[in-house]
Amino acid sequence: QAGVVESGGGSVQAGGSLRLSCVVSGYTSNSRCMGWFRRAPGEERKVVAAFYEGSGSTYYSDNVKGRFTISRDTAKNTLYLEMTSLKAEDTAMYYCLPSLPVCNNRCCVEPLKMADQLFDDWGPGTQVTVSP
Repeated sequence: QAGVVESGGGSVQAGGSLRLSCVVSGYTSNSRCMGWFRRAPGEERKVVAAFYEGSGSTYYSDNVKGRFTISRDTAKNTLYLEMTSLKAEDTAMYYCLPSLPVCNNRCCVEPLKMADQLFDDWGPGTQVTVSP
């Protein structure tokens, strides 16, 4: 059965770092768009970062560029999100999706922005709390 399990969240002070992991199971393709999303209290899920295995291209939302890094370990079937210089506004539940639409050798951007409306195969998520 296909699914994901996110882990690595926790409570840190502003300026700190965390690394999130997403273990993927049941997906056979080795050329996928995979992404991290987050939901802050009272808001819908929004894209944080995405990675297309076929070309290695990445996408980052403007508010995490330069601070977060998405990567993939194919052997471990795991997607990572390295988060540095964390801010209070990064506080959210973080989710990953392992099979997102691909456009012209990269992740399609519009579906990433509408993920909360388009997809329903979300995992349990992992909570990140950043104190000021």
